[in-house]
Amino acid sequence: MLKSQLIHPRISEVLARAGHSAKILIADGNYPASSAIGPRAELVSLNLAPGLVTVAQVLQVLLTAIPIEAVSTMGMPDDDPYRLPHDPPVWNQYRSILTEAGLSIPLQPISRWDFYDAVDSRDHVLTIQTGDQALWANLLLTVGVRQSGQ
Repeated sequence: MLKSQLIHPRISEVLARAGHSAKILIADGNYPASSAIGPRAELVSLNLAPGLVTVAQVLQVLLTAIPIEAVSTMGMPDDDPYRLPHDPPVWNQYRSILTEAGLSIPLQPISRWDFYDAVDSRDHVLTIQTGDQALWANLLLTVGVRQSGQ
């Protein structure tokens, strides 16, 4: 019986093999997960319906299962038609989730096209596709290290 909140067998299997610096993409419902994926990454589709599940829900669960050392968001290019004049509201939700998990990790925006390049990496091991409809909701997590006593 697992003690973490994560019970998805495929996600658990991939995460168990992931090591320090591995990248995990939690993709929103608009992300082109079938084509913008790393060469070694596996795709798990959790996009049941529009809005189900959300990136925030997946983040909360993953934080119970693995150490995270960095969290990157997809930044908004100046010329993007969906650019917002402020941080997307979902980013504040992510900050709250990280704080509630006892982590003091800042969100690091990566320009949209650089974000796609970061995903197209040999370190990218997993994409979890969600049905999240929030704009700019994609997250790229970097796995940290498990320290003695954890």
